Amino acid sequence: QVQLVETGGGLVQAGDSLRLSCAASGRTFSRYGMGWFLQAPGKKREIVSAINWSGGYTYYVDSVKGRFTISRDNAKNTVYLQMNSLKPEDTAVYYCAASANSGIVTGPGRYAYWGQGTQVTVSS
Repeated sequence: QVQLVETGGGLVQAGDSLRLSCAASGRTFSRYGMGWFLQAPGKKREIVSAINWSGGYTYYVDSVKGRFTISRDNAKNTVYLQMNSLKPEDTAVYYCAASANSGIVTGPGRYAYWGQGTQVTVSS
């Protein structure tokens, strides 16, 4: 069982930055592939970024490439999402998720554990 808690969301202006953190419980964090998803009102949950167990491989959806950076610190059981040059269309609830697959996982159905989500609102 893994419990995930996201922090770092908020209200910012276009062009600003935020760093989301996701703290995981348990001693096997380093075995999990991790991902960040977003869900805008009335839309389905979508992958933003994913990272493998070691942090050596990462994935980004095209819309955030060059602006967002995913990273993880296995010693701290934490995964991060650094979001720069934020745009109003980035506004959503952001969720952290953990997959028993230690590689890059992009499908939400392949993630077994989810955080409660953190709201990111970007004003124009």
